[in-house]
Amino acid sequence: MAISRALLSVSDKTGLVDFAEGLAEMGVELLSTGGTAKALRDAGLKVIDVSEYTGAPELFEGRLKTLHPKVHGGLLHRRDDAQHVADAKKHEIPPIDLVVVNLYPFEETVAKEGVTLEDAIENIDIGGPSMLRSAAKNHSHVTVIVSPDDYSVVLEEMRENGGDTTRGLREQLAVKVFLRTSQYDGAITNFLGQSRQGTGTSFTLSMPLEQELRYGDNPHQKCSLYGNFASCFTQVQGKELSYTNILDIEAAADLILDFVRPTVAILKHTNPCGVGQDDEDLRRAWQKAFETDRQAPFGGVIVTNRPLTIELARVISEIFTDVIIAPEFEPDARALLQKKKNLRLMKMNDAYLVAKKSPVIRSGPASLMVMDRDHSALGLENLESKVVTKRPPTEEELRAMRFGWRIVKNVKSNAIVYAQADRTLGIGAGQMSRVDSSRIAVWKAKEAGLDLAGSIVASDAMFPFADGLQSAIDAGATACIQPGGSMRDAEVIAAADAAGMAMVFTGHRHFRH
Repeated sequence: MAISRALLSVSDKTGLVDFAEGLAEMGVELLSTGGTAKALRDAGLKVIDVSEYTGAPELFEGRLKTLHPKVHGGLLHRRDDAQHVADAKKHEIPPIDLVVVNLYPFEETVAKEGVTLEDAIENIDIGGPSMLRSAAKNHSHVTVIVSPDDYSVVLEEMRENGGDTTRGLREQLAVKVFLRTSQYDGAITNFLGQSRQGTGTSFTLSMPLEQELRYGDNPHQKCSLYGNFASCFTQVQGKELSYTNILDIEAAADLILDFVRPTVAILKHTNPCGVGQDDEDLRRAWQKAFETDRQAPFGGVIVTNRPLTIELARVISEIFTDVIIAPEFEPDARALLQKKKNLRLMKMNDAYLVAKKSPVIRSGPASLMVMDRDHSALGLENLESKVVTKRPPTEEELRAMRFGWRIVKNVKSNAIVYAQADRTLGIGAGQMSRVDSSRIAVWKAKEAGLDLAGSIVASDAMFPFADGLQSAIDAGATACIQPGGSMRDAEVIAAADAAGMAMVFTGHRHFRH
């Protein structure tokens, strides 16, 4: 049977008027509420207010609008059941054949800085999910839309099927409804379940399948991607993504967002192997990053916090690269890089700035761990007041410390970084002892022909013994930035003083496992 009556009540009004006009052209009666009704009337459409339709006023500042037998009875009664039809006729409940609802923006509200509990509560939708579930339960007879993305396909089917939709489409739309309401309830549960200490009493997660990835860690491991990765990163070109690509992209984006100056970084297996800065020419920034380690970048990930220029694209294209990430690709640069068909170009979108604040979720045995994200380089404020050695650092050493600290935060622990104010010189990552990480960083610098004399050394966690610091002193480092907090801090400070090294304690560590 053709759809004769539709109820529209949306917070996101994208495409609403065009869709409603399409319904009206097919003779569909429009019911609506509040701001949605106003938007439709302003567009010249004839609309019946739900309060007029039900004969019951909106109450409690709009909290009670659609929770009425005439609404839910119109959605829930089965058109192929004689008793249902008789009951509907007896109680003067006409059928409502189409429901269009998207919910109050609860997730967006609680993602805002400083959101209050009262604001969150007021953005919990009651009537919307109730109508959606009623319509989805009776999808044999009712079409239900929860996203503007589905407006066009519904209108197309109605035009092709005498004003009705197919059973198959109604089933697909119903599944979307239950997925959306489960996500919505999960978001509410997670927010209200949090204590003031940030530990939730429960955690709920529901995400749609976005795509099947090429494979997991290895080709024999299947892997699927759920959620909305594409809102944060747009794939401009290249072959499909794998599990390791996703991890590398996240690591590269997290690192580059720690910097404001024009910066280029090269990563391999989520670890930076070179970072460089230059205020005038990204090619020079690239060269500084590349010179840190000329071997590791092959098959790696390159990221920059400025639009990728043709000049930078030319020098990058000289080596084999797996992924390049940038906020934008200039047309000439994109045209050049398109010659490498397998090269993945990823545009980092503003949405990642919001996603970056979300918790880190990791699996454990029959469990999930939900952790605050380590999204800021802590302890860099007032470094001059955190000097623990007899000699304070010079201005140049302080600049190098701030640079190196932001990098070591993004290196897997145990992590050691040797740096100048605008470039890395040696990076040691993921070793079982801090001394070994330092030795690797020194070896890498020597392999690259870089002199560590006058460099700073950054350590993601405390030096537990003086030998780790002594290794850096022997390599030529003249300043050190580290968290401090070891039982042997006095010995480490004494070793620095004996060598005339300047050292600051940030008071914060940045382990990365």
